[in-house]
Formats: sequence, C-alpha cells, structure tokens
Amino acid sequence: MEAKLEFKNDFFLNSKIVTFENMNHYHYIFTGNGLSALLTLFEMIKTGRFSDKKILLIDSDSKNKNDRTWCFWDSEKLFDEIIFKKWQHAWFKNENFTNQLNLNPYEYKMIRSTDFYKLIFDEIAKHPNIEILKEEVVDFSELGNHCVVKIKTKSFTCNKVFNSIYNPEIVKSQSKFPLVQQHFIGWFIKSKEAVFTENCPTFMDFSVEQKGNTRFMYVLPTSPNEALFEYTLFSKDLLSKQEYETEIENYIQKLGITAYEIIEKEQGNIPMTCFPFWKNNSKNITNIGSAGGWSKASTGYTFKNSVKKSKELVQFLRTESDFTKFHKTNKFWFYDLLLIDILYQTNQHGSAIFSSMFKSGKAALIFKFLDEETSFWEDLQVIWMCPKGFFIKAFLKRLF
Repeated sequence: MEAKLEFKNDFFLNSKIVTFENMNHYHYIFTGNGLSALLTLFEMIKTGRFSDKKILLIDSDSKNKNDRTWCFWDSEKLFDEIIFKKWQHAWFKNENFTNQLNLNPYEYKMIRSTDFYKLIFDEIAKHPNIEILKEEVVDFSELGNHCVVKIKTKSFTCNKVFNSIYNPEIVKSQSKFPLVQQHFIGWFIKSKEAVFTENCPTFMDFSVEQKGNTRFMYVLPTSPNEALFEYTLFSKDLLSKQEYETEIENYIQKLGITAYEIIEKEQGNIPMTCFPFWKNNSKNITNIGSAGGWSKASTGYTFKNSVKKSKELVQFLRTESDFTKFHKTNKFWFYDLLLIDILYQTNQHGSAIFSSMFKSGKAALIFKFLDEETSFWEDLQVIWMCPKGFFIKAFLKRLF
C-alpha cells in the first residue's frame, strides 16, 4: 500500500500562480523547482537583495506531497525548525562486526519533504516579485545578453537561468568520468511489535547479500514501532522494483517483525559522478542540483551539500555576473574521483572500503572529511583507514 499524503493547508495555492496574461521578462527563471532551486531562492530571499527582481519558477510538479526524505549530519542548527527526527548515535554493520558510532559533535538529522516544501512556499507567498508556473519546460537557451525559456505554449525571456533539469545522457555519452548510481526504494512501516531502538538508526548495514555490488540497508527509527527502511545500492545498473522490495521484506522478517503496515513508500536515484557539469555553464545559464553536480559524488548526500552550494551561488551573484566563473575544483573532487573509479570498476569492494573507514569509530572525523572541511593532515588520517591497494591502483590509472 503506497500512501499518498496531501497537505491539509493549501500553502502552495497561497503562492502566486502566474497566468499567461501576466508573463513577460524576468530577471531570474528557475527551470525546475526541486531542492536546489528552492534552497537557492530561499537564500536569495534571506539576503533581502533581490526584492526588486522579478523571479519565476517553472515546474510541472506542484511539490504538494511528501515525496522524499533528506538526511544529513550537522553540528549546527541547520533547518532545525523543520527537523523531523535527530540522533546522536548510529549503527554501522557488516557481516563481521557491529559498531555503534558516537556522532558527537554531530547529530544525524531527518527532514521530510512535506515540511521543507511548506516552509519554502510559505515564505515565497510573502514576496510579490516571485511567481510560480506549473508547466513543463521544453527548452531553454542563451541568446546574446538574455535567455529564452520555452514551455509548450509560450516563451519567456530573462537575464539569468538556474537550471535543475538533469539530463543523464550528458554523463552517459562520455567515459572519462564514470557514473555510479545511488538507487533505492524505501518503506516507512509501522509494526505491531515495539522492536526499534528509537535513539539509534542504522547508518549502513552491509550484512545483506552483496551479489557482486555495493548493497546495504539503511534504517531510520522514528518511534519504537515505526521506521524507514531503505534498500540501497551504489552500482552502475538499477534493479527491478520487486528486487528492492523483496530485500526489504527479508530484512524486516530477520528483525522478528511479524505484523506491520506500509505507511509510505519512496524511491530515488542519485547520480554519483565527478563529471565536470560546470563546464556546461554559460555566462547567463548555470546548472544546479543534480544537473550541476551538487550531490556529493562519493556518498550521494545531497541536502547539506546543496545548502552550501546555494549559499555560495547567491554570494557569487553579489559580485559576479558570469556563471562560467562560479565553480572551483578542490582536492576533495579528486578524492571522490578515485572512489567513483573504484566503485565503477570493482563494485563488489564498496563494503570493504566503507567498513574500513567506520570500523575505527572515528565518525566525527569521517563526517568532517565528507563535508570537505578537513586539513590535509586530517585527510591523510581518513585515507590511511582505507584499503591502500584499491586507491593506489586507481590513482596510477588516473595519473597515466
């Protein structure tokens, strides 16, 4: 049973829905109103520097249902007003050991999209310069000093385009930067038995059969008898829907749960790649979100990375107007590149790599590294935890 959640308060309907009669030139158009677009717009609003600019969001999806769950580690108070659940400890498991990670000074946090959308759209409703159009974008291009965005029945002009419409063929059509997909199906269940340790999620459980891939179960308990189960793979190819769901059913049975109902389902596919999306930016069009490589390539984590990128982008707009100058490559991009090369060529070794990192229990250092905030000495400490042979081979292959 797949739940369809609808908002009881029609906050989206309170936003300015633009009609064909009042369409004209805009300063900024967002093609797609997913996470990256909404975070960027929210950051623009918070600065107070764009209230005199006409802004349009175009997307065929109203974002009026709970369609995904975002999780991230955080040592501050990022979006604390809408945090659904947070934890100070987490389990890491494989077939040989179980380790309870102390996350301090971080907490692992969960946000449900229904709360995020409400927060952002309620804020949008306060700003008459921002309009929303529920339509499908069919094309966009740069013409001289302005851009043209097309829907099926009309075209718009604007100064700048923020594009979050991801085209996987751009990555698949080349071989220099491999694409590993993080794909999953999740069930949020309510069990008859109170079997969950509410204060400790399972961050990764590699004890599930690997079948030549990198596969793990991810379990987020929200009460003693409620939890989100996600069967997740880092691999080249997707599975049939039944394969994911069979593995979830098997895992639930192993926990001794005999009676439960499925409250909600979700599924996703996050591109994990170091492809240089920024090279497709032009002076007036920038790619954001998955289309811009905003997901952390080595983990697929998107929410916190997108928060950082949106802040950087809005800060950039204060002093620059040429989007081709926005991106800068750093050392972490190269670290991610080596891991993606390994997972693409020898996907069965994912469990060994992640297990070697988390067996030490230094979760705070690993999270700091994955947040791209470590010094070079701290980088070496994390790298030293990993199986050396895989990375030396990947490094030499890239070098030569």
